[in-house]
Amino acid sequence: MTAVPPLPAEIQTPAYVLDAEALARNMAVASRVRREAGCKVLLATKAFAFPAAFPLMRDHLDGTTASGEYEARLGREEFGKEVHVYAPAYGPGEVERLATLADHIYFNSPDQVARQLAVARTNPAVKIGARINPGYSNATLGGALYDPCAPNSRFGTTVSEIDQLPWDQIDIFHVHTLCESLHDGSVGLIEHVAKNFGDYVRRVKAVNFGGGHFINKPGYDVAKLIAAITAFRAAFGVEVILEPGAGLVVDAGYLVASVIGFHTNGRRIAILDASASTHMPDVLEVPYKPPLLGAGEPGTFANDYMLGGKTCMTGDIIGEYSFPLPLKVGDRLVFGDMMQYSFVKNTTFNGTPLPDMAVLDRDGSYRVVKRFGYAEFRNRVG
Repeated sequence: MTAVPPLPAEIQTPAYVLDAEALARNMAVASRVRREAGCKVLLATKAFAFPAAFPLMRDHLDGTTASGEYEARLGREEFGKEVHVYAPAYGPGEVERLATLADHIYFNSPDQVARQLAVARTNPAVKIGARINPGYSNATLGGALYDPCAPNSRFGTTVSEIDQLPWDQIDIFHVHTLCESLHDGSVGLIEHVAKNFGDYVRRVKAVNFGGGHFINKPGYDVAKLIAAITAFRAAFGVEVILEPGAGLVVDAGYLVASVIGFHTNGRRIAILDASASTHMPDVLEVPYKPPLLGAGEPGTFANDYMLGGKTCMTGDIIGEYSFPLPLKVGDRLVFGDMMQYSFVKNTTFNGTPLPDMAVLDRDGSYRVVKRFGYAEFRNRVG
């Protein structure tokens, strides 16, 4: 886990805390990619939708990409630059509304294009994209669960149907096949498209290489990404777009929790006011164990604990950790890398309170942007 700056004692837990200094470091990398590769970089709000952070990101990015109408509206109203949107299908009336919100609308299949292209074109300024399944994937997390090219994937027109698309009406060739990929995945995808889809790339104005480019993860060689994009642009004369989400906020914030009780059943169990089920769903879905400040793997120190949430779900377990000192009620625990795919997937299952949304500013000051209460639970149940 990366170094954590001093956190104020007055933090009420649970709380998501955006580290503005860490985010600034990440934004510097995004700016470098835009500047040196001459490409566009978008924020995928499916991974990180925190309007309080948008002023810290806006100057470094070209806009946002959405997975549906509400995210597109958020991007339009709160970020204020380009808005791109893709979904595997659109509901009744959604494309009509998106044509007033989005600058770029991506379709998933020839059938969708045939049925909805004319609707999208009611706004002549909207650019049309087609998502393609290129048969190349470098999803390094979660196996088939996060592999857009897994067998029977519902994402993207397959090679067998690619010629059914009206390429004279398509502006953007779109692929998204990565997940938490280092530079080898990014470069591999770019080179795969260049080698296998050059005839289609020459028919469009732009190529969107999607998300999953983990440009801020240790070990990612940004120079190799820049070189690959530069070579691609030189070969085809098209605009290049990237749309990372998690890759822009890697290690840029925390979930701060408190110990509220203990139990013993085979292991010592510490019960927290934060929950894997409601506050860290990827811990269960991927699965993975989040980094924890000051803790180690079981057996590292003298005191091992299994950490669990307070919900009634038996599997609401964050993981097993080792601590130098015994835990006690009231101890504060700081989980790292908690900006990506965390609060955007939260639920109020069991009436579990949602964590505060807060910012640790670059001057060390702490501010709560949003505090939730009973109303959020009540409004979700009708």
